[in-house]
Amino acid sequence: MTAIPQPETHATSTPPRTAPIVAMNDIRVSFGGVHAVDGVSIDLHEGEVVGLVGGNGAGKSTLMKVLSGAQVPDSGEIRINGQRVTIHNPRDARAHGIETIYQTLALADNLDAPSNVFLGRELVGGLGTLDDAAMESATRELMERLNPRFKNFKAAVASLSGGQRQSVAIARAIQFNAQILIMDEPTAALGPAETAQVRELIRQLKADGLGIFLISHDIHDVFDLSDRISVMHQGEIVGTVERAGVTTDQVLAMIILGKKPDEVTSEELAALH
Repeated sequence: MTAIPQPETHATSTPPRTAPIVAMNDIRVSFGGVHAVDGVSIDLHEGEVVGLVGGNGAGKSTLMKVLSGAQVPDSGEIRINGQRVTIHNPRDARAHGIETIYQTLALADNLDAPSNVFLGRELVGGLGTLDDAAMESATRELMERLNPRFKNFKAAVASLSGGQRQSVAIARAIQFNAQILIMDEPTAALGPAETAQVRELIRQLKADGLGIFLISHDIHDVFDLSDRISVMHQGEIVGTVERAGVTTDQVLAMIILGKKPDEVTSEELAALH
């Protein structure tokens, strides 16, 4: 069998990275006899997007639930800015600057954008009443930086487009100084124009210095947005590669076959098509 040629990566030209803002080391999660996450290590740097991909049941969602506080691991450690931390629930995660934007967005459809941005963390005035004006002003200021085209501050979010709703969910996540974002299928069920809008939002967040774990089944999203790509297969990390150093076919082979790019033969690659 013939090994497929590898693209040049020019590793020596890559500038040295700063210390990661997130390092998950040897994370393990089992459900009964099933090893959903089996000794996984992964990291994320400031201003970086790491695409986390894999087939259904590969373990990527469970791994991110550990970071978001929705799942307590059986073993392993999490370090935030070099310090070991304990995350038992979503409140712990938020205390360490970790926010999650789920595919469902979890918005209150009957409320407007400012009410959603401050949901559960409302601003209260001197008389103990909600300070709607302050919440709207803060939301407008945030949206001016994040998505200047957003104008529907008074409308219930149920009436907004998918891209606008995603903007509200992102604004809610970063309003309280999030440093790390977990984004679960951010462009799922969106049309081309809205997908482009959400991709631009993610680029803006990256430019602002946030670190983003991007969970996606859309290989085009992953290649368009990620700096590095981590592939999971049957609860383990197949490998983490620089996006510029691999092809989409090589990443698909990692997802389907569970093999690193230099382990895949041309015959195996041809069989995927």
